[in-house]
Parts: sequence; C-alpha cells; structure tokens
Amino acid sequence: MPSQPFSRREFLKRNSLTGLGAMLTPTLLTEKLQTPPSREVPVTFSLAEPPALLGGKPVRTKPWPTWPIWKPETDEKQLLEVIRSGVWSRAGVVTEFEAKWAATVGSKRSLAVVNGTNALITALAQLDIRGGDEVLVPPYTFIGTVAPVIANGAMPVFVDVDPETFQMDPAKIEAKITPRTKAIIPVHILGLPANMPKILEIAKKHKLAVIEDACQAHLAEINHKQVGTFGDAGCFSFQNSKNLAIGEAGAIVSDNDLLMDRCFSYHNYGNPYGMASGVIGAGTIMQGNKQRITEYQAAIGLAQLKRLDAETTLRNENAAYLKAKIEKIPGIVPYKLYDNVTRAAFHLFPFRYKKQDFKGLSRDTFLKALTAEGIPCSKGYATLNNMPYLNDAFQSKNFQKMYPKSQLDFKRYVERNHCPQNDKLCNEEAVWFTQNMLLGTRADMDEIANAIEKIYTHADKLISLK
Repeated sequence: MPSQPFSRREFLKRNSLTGLGAMLTPTLLTEKLQTPPSREVPVTFSLAEPPALLGGKPVRTKPWPTWPIWKPETDEKQLLEVIRSGVWSRAGVVTEFEAKWAATVGSKRSLAVVNGTNALITALAQLDIRGGDEVLVPPYTFIGTVAPVIANGAMPVFVDVDPETFQMDPAKIEAKITPRTKAIIPVHILGLPANMPKILEIAKKHKLAVIEDACQAHLAEINHKQVGTFGDAGCFSFQNSKNLAIGEAGAIVSDNDLLMDRCFSYHNYGNPYGMASGVIGAGTIMQGNKQRITEYQAAIGLAQLKRLDAETTLRNENAAYLKAKIEKIPGIVPYKLYDNVTRAAFHLFPFRYKKQDFKGLSRDTFLKALTAEGIPCSKGYATLNNMPYLNDAFQSKNFQKMYPKSQLDFKRYVERNHCPQNDKLCNEEAVWFTQNMLLGTRADMDEIANAIEKIYTHADKLISLK
C-alpha cells in the first residue's frame, strides 16, 4: 500500500492501539440511522478560509470513529468463557461461528481458516487449480488475491478494469481466455460487487471455475443475493481493517458439500472430514495444511457479527449521501454501482480525481491538502500486474519446471498483461476513504464534502506546492 499521505497500513497501526477501547453500540447505530438530517448539528464552514495546507483553519479537527469496535459489557462474556475454559484450539465455538456465518451470507456451508489469503489458497487447491493452469484476476486488488494463484503453481492473467466501477471488466475477459485457463477470480474490491451475472455467463460458456474474492465485501448483494454465493466458492477475510474484524481470520463458503469436505480436510492437515483437531494417528487421506482458527478468534467474530448488519446499513446510507454531495464538484467522479446491486459493503469509499478540473493540481498534493483539512485519505493500490514478485515466482525452480521459457519471459508477460485503465486508476485518479469514516454522522459527511470543495476553490493557490 502507498504510505502517503495516509495508508491503510498506517490506519491499522494507529487503530490497533485504540481499537479495544472503541465503543459504538448497536443502539447508537440504530439511533444514527433513525436521526433525520434536520436534527444534525449545522456545520460552520466558509470557502473564504484558506486551505489548511497553507495555514488556514482545518475543516475538521474531531477524531473519526475508531476501528475495530469493542464493547466489553456485551462482547466479552463468551470470549472470557472460552479463555477460562482452556479449550482454545478449534472446537464448538468455531463450529458455531461457521454456522452463523453461513446463515448470514445465505450459503449451505462455511469453513473458518486463518485468513482470506489462505481461504483462496484452499479453495483453488480443492478445485484442482495447479501448475500449468491460468487464472484470470483483476489488477485492481490487494496482493492477497494474486499470491494464492502463485502459491498453487498457477499463472495469474490480468483482466483490465471498468474504471467507473473499479471492477474486472467482463467485456475484456474472453480475450484473455486460452486453453490453459481454468478459473476466474472476480474480486468485489472495495466492497463494491463485481458484475457476477455476466462473469458467470462467460465462465459457464468456457467451463471455468469461479472463486469469488469477497474479502472486502461482507453482506454486499446482487439482486438481494449475497456476494460470495454466486461462484463455486466464496472467500472472506476478517483481518483487522475488514468490516467484520477478528484480527486475522477468513472463511470459505459454498453449497458444494464435496468441495467443502475437501477444504475441511485440507485445513486440518489432510485428515478425514470431521476429524477433530489434535487427533494422533488419524489416517491422513490427502495433501493438506494447517489452517485452523482458535476458539477465542471465533468468539470475537461472533461478537462482531451482531453489529455487522446495522453497520453495513449505516455505511450504505452515508456513502449514498456523500456521493450525492461530492459528485457535484467538478473533477470528482464517485464510484458507480451496477444496476443489479441491491447493497454494497463499502469497505472503502472510492472516487476518481480529475486534476484538469482542479487547475492541474496533482493527486498527491490534493491528498496532502485533504489530509491537512482533517480528512484522512489514500491513493490506494499500486499496479499489481508488473511488480517484481511475479518475476521472482517465474525464476523459482517449480515455475521453471512447470512452464515453457516463453511464458516466463517477464518483459513479454508484462506486455501481455498490460492494463491501461488500471494504470490510470492506480497512478493518476483513485482516492479512498476508509470504512470507519462512514460510521460517522451526516455532519461528518458534510465535512468531507466541504473539505473537497475548499480544495477545489483554492486549487490555484495549492498548485505551486510539491
């Protein structure tokens, strides 16, 4: 992640120290949802005030809602029971969390694993995606989407994005399919659903597996069906910044019993499905790994799950309100949802910044100015499709044995996987706000919009800054 002016890594570092003390109750969330805009405290603001970056008064000085949320009086009972029981390895509380997560997303089965990255590794392995295979992935995502493809020995092939939605562009998929293509990983990046009906249509036509990366998209929906439940498997992350935060954990969901049985075996050393953790001499039946989560992680997840729906509703309402305000500012182009999206998750709130409408003000200076106004922001992802980690994999002994030299020529690989729309997003246009900001009030959203408008008004004064 880029570190300037405010990265998600920095966000996590700051909030890891304060998260346990954060208190935002379901009651408070409900009150926020029911509070009409007319009852909000008016925001005092003047466009005549010079930008904070040039010595003016910041639009905002208050702290933003912290993340993750933890309320001892309601959240700690089960966690303390688990800690005091001494049963810390996978047992009944993990099973309870899996059942509730499956019910929450509308899937038949759920398997908890150590993180979202390993959820993808496990799902790919049990769908028999191996060396010599190609997997279609979007370039606008976190490394945790692509690393599992390489870990299974497969070759990632990048499909450019639709910049309006930030998602893999279905119109560009078929041109990337070869006889070696075995799967597509659509990523509901930023918590905005990908175009699953069209992707599934293409996958069915070419007999490709579909593994949804829903790591940022808890409770997001297409036609009232939750993402993660469209493909052969869906993978989620519960890492500290995610909308359901456990610290580190993930889950696989699917309606395919055979697939889930195999995933369970894989996550428990390859021992038979249903075999309890810690059993000696179990008669291991397949190649596996150790991906089990602990009972206390599951207890944290169960506590967080109680608030997830209300928080998601609040994020959606604030995102819609903020979008309606800032899309009126020239040069600010907020995200677009596909017409069939009935709910987004808004792990991040993205928009595109057009510097020509800000008198040529660079995105970096825009971000610095916005941060100075008390609005933390980020330019987001760097281009994944040309980074050195790919060539490092290509030079490994395994890849050298599995692929012809022509496929491992890194320069030619980068040329074949050029994604110009993604380049523009990463290098010029994308701006993010983190999901915790959307747990504020409408007055908070007004301050974001006011800060952007202030920078727009004074862009000519900021243009000389480096």
